[in-house]
Amino acid sequence: MPTHVLFIRHGETDWNRIKRIQGHIDIPLAASGLAQAEQLATRLDREAREGGRLDAIYSSDLQRAQQTARPTAAALGLPLRLVEGLRERAYGVFQGHDSAEIAARFPDEYAQWQTRDPGFAPPGGESVRAFYHRVLHAVAAIVAEHRGQRIACVTHGGVLDCIYRSAHGLPLEAPRNYALLNASINTVEFDDDGRGARVLAWADVGHLGGMSDDDGFKACLAGASH
Repeated sequence: MPTHVLFIRHGETDWNRIKRIQGHIDIPLAASGLAQAEQLATRLDREAREGGRLDAIYSSDLQRAQQTARPTAAALGLPLRLVEGLRERAYGVFQGHDSAEIAARFPDEYAQWQTRDPGFAPPGGESVRAFYHRVLHAVAAIVAEHRGQRIACVTHGGVLDCIYRSAHGLPLEAPRNYALLNASINTVEFDDDGRGARVLAWADVGHLGGMSDDDGFKACLAGASH
């Protein structure tokens, strides 16, 4: 039987609103993000009561992901399993700045970033290529543990980007033309062997009244959602 994984982006943070790169900086959810987490929990609890149960819930260990996942874990009576490999990309010296500040403070590195070279890593950070392989390795291990089950992974925009690219065979340097929405549910089916993957639903924010945001969409930088 295939494995179904609900990849869920964390709720909104104050830094999402102002398009400041978070990376590994441990930013909490904004009040709006906490409300989104409760709306998410209400939906997944209702689905579980209607037969769409979850067998496990995983989360990035960063608090914005944990805060998004905990209401659902509590509602379903499931332990929250933290996986460091589900963290956002490490952006090194870019973290804590928006694009304009990065261009002013690190002009050479900013110029390299804009070339979309998957091998480029900001000083102290990860390249897109290294990030992509780190994410796929973490997800493969989770899927292998839950063959034939339905699980959730609460994570980050950059991680969702990696999953979408892998499922669709998109190159890492290709511009992004799909949304990575806060508190969205993105359902992917993995084959029995855990290798092949198909996107079944993407950017589902029905539980939010259809309203959410993609703070990095205008930039369309590979792995550059926060």
